[in-house]
Amino acid sequence: MTYLLSAFSFLIDLLFGAVATLFVLRLLAEACRVDFNNPLSQFLYRYTNPVLAPVRRVLPNWRRINLAALLVAWLLMLIKRALQFALIGTAPGIAGLLLLSLAELIDFVLVFYLVLIFIWSLMSLFQVDRRQPVLRLAGSLVEPVLRPLRGKLVVGMLDFSPWVVMVVLMLARILLVGPLSNVGLRMALGG
Repeated sequence: MTYLLSAFSFLIDLLFGAVATLFVLRLLAEACRVDFNNPLSQFLYRYTNPVLAPVRRVLPNWRRINLAALLVAWLLMLIKRALQFALIGTAPGIAGLLLLSLAELIDFVLVFYLVLIFIWSLMSLFQVDRRQPVLRLAGSLVEPVLRPLRGKLVVGMLDFSPWVVMVVLMLARILLVGPLSNVGLRMALGG
């Protein structure tokens, strides 16, 4: 029976992760001022706007941060975690569930950036068309994170700024998300 629960948990994680990716991408695209003429930006806008438009009436943007997209992504993590607790037959504490879903959202964004920076760095080693929509979107999302270190960590022809940013992101996962998840899980389980 635990194999079946693991399979259902994986499917829930996959489904909610895919939908959360759309809203996290929308959040990051607006924060990084990604080119709206990019077909991927238009795809994100088209498929997230029906959900975000009503929420934005109540919760407007703060500076360049789309608070509605942030709220929807957090709610998706909350529902995902609640469903996973329901699968194992546990009723979690509300405060713990809220904190645990916040930790999962932060972790999701950190892992998203880790993967994005890795793929973007890998693609920069090859001759690819810089006008390609995926590469333009990835470059627009990665550039604000790498900009503070750009050109300061160059040895020969290699720029180590992506590597340093990836190390910082991994440390943030260990030092920020790990403790938040532990506290949230203890609170959720009532311990």
